[in-house]
Amino acid sequence: MRRAVITGMGIYSCIGVTLYEVGNSLFEGKSGIGIDPVRKEYGYRSPLTGIVPKPILKPFLDRRLRSCLAEECEYAFMATKDAFQDAGIDTDYLENNEVGIFYGNDSSAKAVIDANNTIVEMKDTMMLGSGAIFQSMNSTVTMNLSTIFKLRGINMTVSAACASGSHSVGLGMMFIRQGLQDMVVCGGAQETNYLSMGSFDGLSAFSTRVDNPTAASRPFDASRDGLVPSGGAATIILEEYDHAVKRGARIYGEVVGYGFSSNGGQISQPSDVGCEIAMTRAMADAGVSVRDIDYVNAHATSTPQGDAFEAMALDRLFASAGTPISSTKSMTGHECWMAGASEIVYSMIMMQNSFIAPNINFEHPDEHSQNLNIITKARKQQLNTILSNSFGFGGTNSAIVIKKL
Repeated sequence: MRRAVITGMGIYSCIGVTLYEVGNSLFEGKSGIGIDPVRKEYGYRSPLTGIVPKPILKPFLDRRLRSCLAEECEYAFMATKDAFQDAGIDTDYLENNEVGIFYGNDSSAKAVIDANNTIVEMKDTMMLGSGAIFQSMNSTVTMNLSTIFKLRGINMTVSAACASGSHSVGLGMMFIRQGLQDMVVCGGAQETNYLSMGSFDGLSAFSTRVDNPTAASRPFDASRDGLVPSGGAATIILEEYDHAVKRGARIYGEVVGYGFSSNGGQISQPSDVGCEIAMTRAMADAGVSVRDIDYVNAHATSTPQGDAFEAMALDRLFASAGTPISSTKSMTGHECWMAGASEIVYSMIMMQNSFIAPNINFEHPDEHSQNLNIITKARKQQLNTILSNSFGFGGTNSAIVIKKL
């Protein structure tokens, strides 16, 4: 079987915009959560969010290309630019070789609302400008990145709620295994503007712990009161093993397992059974057992229900083995469509630097998390095999297993 390996990574997040910055934040347990006062004025219950810096694009893209980019595309461009550089892929390579792209994205809210507001104000659709349509489509990230980087392989947006980024990596692995591509850009992006998350806030899904923002995201903790929205982008370069070796690429690790399931239940109801099926399927695909997994990066978003159901599944699979578990969302908040990709990047940074990032703010386990080995302070440890979970609305579940090479 052809093998899919990771040869490049890029990240643009609230805990750093380079692999080095993010690595330091993960090890130090540094939170990127803050307060956006605009949200309160707009009508949010909670002003908490991940604080992601606005990218500076002028040195890299001309005005025409910038006009087509929604906010999440700006993040995705920065992450992908860095991932290609990290992988040793230059413009000449991209122009002379076929490279595909699967990228997770499930909304482009601000672009749609801004366009509507312009039409309402000006009573003239011609005032929108040519970039409006390319910003507002759900496939905005893949259409822009494929144009900017001259990608000529598979070109597809993965729209699967908060599992979007993870599914993109799983699909990239499958395409490489099947011999359909030798290199695929995979990732996920999420806009962070106040217009993008109002409907989530309307579900009372967000933490209101505004007196201490960095303590608001509390995966698995008994006192958690909701998630904290966040975003940015993460890009992973997946490559066929022999192809990577032939060009002398540095290899981070191999994607050896992809598991998935659908809960088939109520649209926002999580399922411990669905979680467990995705994890066991990923491990079976990888040919590993529970005791081979050195670390689990949990999906755990800090919601009462979501964390509880995932903890039930983790308990059945990993509690007896004492497998180390943490949720990096305790530091980043919930990066939504980006999360499945960013958490693979976070896990690979841990693997490369032999440590486990802490699940900060975990002070009191509840009945479901009490048997789990949740890591609360950074731990130096060799990681050879990791599992990363991602679950989303509509019951979509994804799990990825990666081995160090």
